Amino acid sequence: MKAFGRLLDVLDQLREKCPWDKKQTIESLRPNTIEETFELCDAIMKNDQHEMMKELGDVLMHTCFYAMIAREQGLYDIADVLNTEADKLIFRHPHVYHPSQVGAVEPKPLPYVPEDGEQPGEFSKADTSDQVLKNWEQIKLREKDGNKTVLSGVPASLPSLIKAYRIQDKARNVGFDWQKKEDVWDKVHEELSELEAELAREDKEASEAELGDFLFSVINAARLYHLNPENALERTNQKFIRRFNYIEQHSIRAGKPLTDMTLEEMDKLWNEAKRTEQKTASGDSPA
Repeated sequence: MKAFGRLLDVLDQLREKCPWDKKQTIESLRPNTIEETFELCDAIMKNDQHEMMKELGDVLMHTCFYAMIAREQGLYDIADVLNTEADKLIFRHPHVYHPSQVGAVEPKPLPYVPEDGEQPGEFSKADTSDQVLKNWEQIKLREKDGNKTVLSGVPASLPSLIKAYRIQDKARNVGFDWQKKEDVWDKVHEELSELEAELAREDKEASEAELGDFLFSVINAARLYHLNPENALERTNQKFIRRFNYIEQHSIRAGKPLTDMTLEEMDKLWNEAKRTEQKTASGDSPA
């Protein structure tokens, strides 16, 4: 609490004395917030705990900054932000804070109730994380200022790959999902065949639509097998960057531009980079 108070004091001082901080608005901070969030994601992907600590601080600073601006406008302050979040978490976790609500014949009043007087109501047992998520979605639909539909909680501005995963996950929480995960592969193969057919017809618009369907089905398969497609794709991105950099560095040392190298030469260097990575991963010397 002392450390949190110190951060708030520093932000107040900067808002008063720093020319840059003085001129910031909620709108001007938005691009910086997005950048800081991605920097935190980068640190997470690298498993760099020290960098994560720093980036978490930057994200927290932005949260406090928005609340400080809202306080100046007489809207809310950081205490309102924290209390609202705590109330929401308590309300959405009846299995922890109000176990009598779980499986109860009649819903009982809770200390925190939405303004329209609605109750969380009865929900199934929450012995697993999947059951918790299903209850969570149902509770959000009953909150006054919560989601009005199941999919309305998915931000429109999310990157498409993450959005597809979240859409599918939310639909799953209300029972719209494959009965057996293995069944998804028939859909993946079906979508791939439809994509290949449109590509053969050279119909660009239809091909793009079928490509979207195919990618959506692959993301669905990843979800069913508990694989994170965003993390998987980023790992492949980083792998490609490492191997391509290996080719480029070799071309620099050889004094031969990449544009003058044949595909066979580049492919040979690619495989060298791949073998080096495999030896390093297995603990052998790359030499």
